[in-house]
Amino acid sequence: MALRLVSDFDLRKDVLPRLRSQRAASAPAGARGGGPGVLENNYESLRILNVERNGNIIYTYKHLYTFEKDLHVVSCSVNSERTLLAASLVHFTKEGRKNELQPGSKCLTLLVEIHPVNNVKVLKAVDSYIWVQFLYPHVESRPLAENHLLLISEEKYIEKFHIQVIQEDGNRVVLKDSGHLPRERVAEDFVWAQWDMSEQRLYYIDLKISRSVLKCIQFSADGKFNLMFEAPLDITLSDSGFKLVNFGCDDLQDQKNLSKHLTLCVFTNHTGTLCVCYSPKFDSWEKITYSVFYFHKGHSKTFTAALGSVDSHVTKGLTFVNLEYYVAVYLPGHFFHLLNIQHPDLICHSLFLTGNNEVVDMLPHSPLQSLSGSLVLDWCSGKLYRAVLNQSYLLQFLWSTQLDCEKMAVLHCVLSCGRDPQFLEAKLIQWISENVSACHSFDLIQEFIIASSYWSIYPETSNMDKLLPYSSVFAWDTEIPGITLVTEEIPLLFMKVHSFKGYWEKLNSNLEYVKYSKPRLLYDNSMVRKEWHSLISEEKTGRRRSMAYMRNIRENAMKVISNLEARNLEPRLTPLFQEEDNHQRLLMGLMVSELKDHLLRHLQGVEKKKIEQMVLDYVSKLLDLICQILETSWRKHHLHPWLLHCGRRASAAEFTVFHLMTRILEATRTLFLPLPPGFHTLHTMLGVHCLPLHNLLHYFDNGVLLLTETAVTRLMKDLDNSEKNEKLKFSIIVRLPPLIGQKICRLWDHPMSSNIISRNHVRALLLNYKKQPWSSMIDKSPGSVEFLPLNYFIEILADIESSNRALLAFEGHDNVDAKFVEEAALKHTTMLLGL
Repeated sequence: MALRLVSDFDLRKDVLPRLRSQRAASAPAGARGGGPGVLENNYESLRILNVERNGNIIYTYKHLYTFEKDLHVVSCSVNSERTLLAASLVHFTKEGRKNELQPGSKCLTLLVEIHPVNNVKVLKAVDSYIWVQFLYPHVESRPLAENHLLLISEEKYIEKFHIQVIQEDGNRVVLKDSGHLPRERVAEDFVWAQWDMSEQRLYYIDLKISRSVLKCIQFSADGKFNLMFEAPLDITLSDSGFKLVNFGCDDLQDQKNLSKHLTLCVFTNHTGTLCVCYSPKFDSWEKITYSVFYFHKGHSKTFTAALGSVDSHVTKGLTFVNLEYYVAVYLPGHFFHLLNIQHPDLICHSLFLTGNNEVVDMLPHSPLQSLSGSLVLDWCSGKLYRAVLNQSYLLQFLWSTQLDCEKMAVLHCVLSCGRDPQFLEAKLIQWISENVSACHSFDLIQEFIIASSYWSIYPETSNMDKLLPYSSVFAWDTEIPGITLVTEEIPLLFMKVHSFKGYWEKLNSNLEYVKYSKPRLLYDNSMVRKEWHSLISEEKTGRRRSMAYMRNIRENAMKVISNLEARNLEPRLTPLFQEEDNHQRLLMGLMVSELKDHLLRHLQGVEKKKIEQMVLDYVSKLLDLICQILETSWRKHHLHPWLLHCGRRASAAEFTVFHLMTRILEATRTLFLPLPPGFHTLHTMLGVHCLPLHNLLHYFDNGVLLLTETAVTRLMKDLDNSEKNEKLKFSIIVRLPPLIGQKICRLWDHPMSSNIISRNHVRALLLNYKKQPWSSMIDKSPGSVEFLPLNYFIEILADIESSNRALLAFEGHDNVDAKFVEEAALKHTTMLLGL
C-alpha cells in the first residue's frame, strides 16, 4: 500500500511476554499452571497511556499497580529523568463503565516520587477530568533542579506546576517542598487543544464572540512559555464539546463512533509549514467534507469526497497522518488522499485514490492518532508506528495508473520523499523512457527534469521553494475523479507571529512572502532566452560583446561541464561531450549567470560562494538528467557510437531512441534549457538514419534537427555519392550558413560541390570590383578553350586574384583560383548540355 507503517512498539510483542515471564517466575510452583490463563483474561486492561518526547512509552496493566480496583488511569506522564510520575485517576461507575463520572465522585491527580517510591502528593481532587503532561527540555543534559508539569482540565483551563527536586543519598530524588508547588495559568476558555511532544508546543482554540482563534504557546527548556501566534479559523466549534489531541490515550471517547465527532489537528515541519486539518461531524453517508488551512501559503482548500453507495455507512473517523512534506487523509474502505503541503496550489500535485483502488482497502481500519513527526499510534491495538510512504508501491503504481493527475502526483511524491535519490531517479527514468508519450496533460520529461533538479538542491537552504520552479505546470483544469475542492484565501493580515527564531523565523518568512511578494519570484529562463538570441544575432552580423563578458560566460560553461564530469565517473555509451558546441555552451554559461544573479538578489544571508556552487549543481543536474535519460535508452537498446558512421537502414531501436531525443528536444526548447554538447549532432545523425528524405528536410526546415558542423562533416565523409546520397548532400549544403557551407563543400569531391565553391569564390572577388578600361588583347594560354566570354572573365578573375592574394589567403580561398573556376564552369556546362 502507499502508506507503510513500520512498527516501533507493540504491547503484545514487547510487553506481554515479559509480563508472562515475570508472573511465572513469581508464582508458587503449584500455581503456575493457572497464572497465564488469568493473565490472558485480563489482557484488556493492558493499554498505552502516553508517549513522551524522549521515546518513553507509558502503559498500564492492573497487576502493576496497587491502587483500588475501581480506579481507572485517565492520564499519565513521567519526567525526562524518570524520577517523578504524574497520574490522573477516576472511579468506575456502578455499571463498571469508565467513560462517565458518578455524581460526587472524584478525579485524583497525583504526583509520585519514583526513586524511591516514597511520597505521593495530591495535586487535584475535583469532579472533572484532568490530564497531565511533563515538559521536556530540548537538550538532554544534567539532572534538572526544577521540573514543569502541565495540568489540563475539562473545565477548559491549563495550569503549569513548578516542581523543585533535590537529590539525597546518591540516587534518591525527592520533592524539595511538597507542601508548596508554585503554579501559573497558561490558557483558559478553550474548547480544543493539541500537544506537540517533539517541539514542546501547545496549540489551542479559544472561542471569541464571532470566531474561533487558533493560538500557539512555545515552552522553552527553563519552563518559560510565550504566545507565538494567533490566527482566526473559519470553523465552527461551539457545539462540538471539549476535545484534546495527543494528551495521552483518548479513552474517554467512544472509538466505535468516531464519525460522530469532528477531527482537528495541526501539523508543522522544519521548512516553516503550518497546516490545520479539519473535518466536521458527518452529516451525510454519500460524501465527506474536510478542510486544510495552509497558513504558510495563505489559502485553505475544502475537499468534498464521494463515498460511493448510500448503504456504505461510515463508522470510522477520518484519519490525518503527518508525513513531513505530505499529509495523508484517509477513510478506511473509502478513499486515500495524499496532500502535498509543501506545494499545495495545484490539486494534480496531490494523490487521490477512491475505494475502487486496492490501496484503500489495505490501509489500517482502526483509528490512528498522528503524534509528532511521522509517529502514529493505534490506541486500540497498542501499537506505535512510524509512517512512511511506500516507495516500491508508488513506483509500481506508476506503471499501472492511466490518469495523468495520478502520474503527476506520484512522480513528485517519489522525488520529494526519496531516501535513495539515485536509485529512485533510475527507476523513474526507466519508466519515462518507456512511457514518454503516455501523458497528454503535461510534458513528462519537462516535469521530471524540473522536479528532480529542484529537489536536488532544495535541502541546501530555506526559501528555495519560492525561488526555483517546482513544476513545469502552473495551472490544472482537468477534473480529478471522485473529489471536488474550493480554494479560499486566509486573511493573514490578522495573523501575528510573535517570535522570529528557528521554525518561527521560517514560518514568518513564508507569511511575509504570501503577503507582499507580488508577482512571484520563481526563476525562469526568459532573460536567458532574450540574451542568447541577442548574442547569436550579434555573432551573425560580426558584432561582439566585451572580451571580459564573453570570457565569463565561457568559464561558467566550463565549470558546469567539469562539475558534471566530477559527479559521473562511469564512462558514457552515448557520444556526447565530444565537441565544443558553442551555442549550447553559451546557453549554459548564460543560465549560470542569470540564475546566480537571481539567487543573490533574493537569498539574504547566504554566502556568495555557496550560492555559486548551488547554481553549478542545479544546471549540472539538469544536464545530467538529460544524459541519464538518453544513456538508459541507449543501453537498453544496445546501441553503439560506431552505428552512426555507416549508411545502412535504421533499426527499430534507433527509431525509438530518435523519438526519445525528439521529445527531449521539445521539452528543453519550451523551457529554454541547455542540452549536453553533442546532442544536436547525435540527434541529426539518427534522423538521417531514421527518416525518409522529404521528412528529414521538413525536420531541418522547422528547426527540429540542426545541421551542426560536426554532423555535416561526418555525413560528407561517411556517405558515398550514390544518387540518393547526392540528393541528401546537396539538400544539406544549400541549407547551411555561408561560412560553414564553404568549409563543407571542400570535403565533398563532386562537380556540384566544385560549382558551389566557384560561385562563392567569384562572388567574393566581384563584391567590390570596379570595372577598369581594358586595352590589351586577351593572351590565350596553351590549352585554353576557344570561348571568348569565358576567357575574358577568367582573365579578369586572375587579375583580381593577383591584386588581392594576401586577402584571399586570409579568408581561406588559397586552394581556389581562376583556373579552378574555369574548370568548374566547363564541367557544369558539359553536364547541362548532356555532353
